[in-house]
Amino acid sequence: MTRITQAVGRGIPMRGDDIDTDRIIPARFLRAVTFDGLGDHVFEDDRKAGPHPFDDPRYQGAAVLLVNANFGCGSSREHAPQALQRWGIQAVVGESFSGIFFGNSTMIGLPCLTASHADVAALMDRAERDPAAQIRIDIATGVCEVDGHRCTVEMPPNVREAFLTGAWDTTGMLLDRYEEVDATAARLPYVTGF
Repeated sequence: MTRITQAVGRGIPMRGDDIDTDRIIPARFLRAVTFDGLGDHVFEDDRKAGPHPFDDPRYQGAAVLLVNANFGCGSSREHAPQALQRWGIQAVVGESFSGIFFGNSTMIGLPCLTASHADVAALMDRAERDPAAQIRIDIATGVCEVDGHRCTVEMPPNVREAFLTGAWDTTGMLLDRYEEVDATAARLPYVTGF
């Protein structure tokens, strides 16, 4: 199981409320059998329309996405957090998230943490002023720090516990206790054929 206790990296500000999953990863990229290559197409249509933070060389390699309210709304596609993670995002800090986007992100180990409007604005301002500044998020304490600014970031207690213990990683949990899975399968008549 993989425990996620922190996220550290440069920030990339994505200003605007109600950024939906159709914008994060356009529908034409949902036909893939795997999620491989989705990071190349994150925000593709928005990026074609003009200057975009994901094309700005100052933010290449950023690990913490900074967003406003209702991020990830729209359709329930799990491809949206997959695309962000495959681009390199390790955590998202925002004012609020769509419930389905939040759940899909949790299932792949992408922490989404909420902060106040003022704190998100301060984090974005700092990332724009100094794109090299390192954002440090401590999931256990719920503290986010960058460039002298310290703020509280939150997530539901059960989700925080899942990241800290590794319980978010359901495949890892099964593999860590594979002998129990194998023993259970051996008792099931539809698996063993008896």
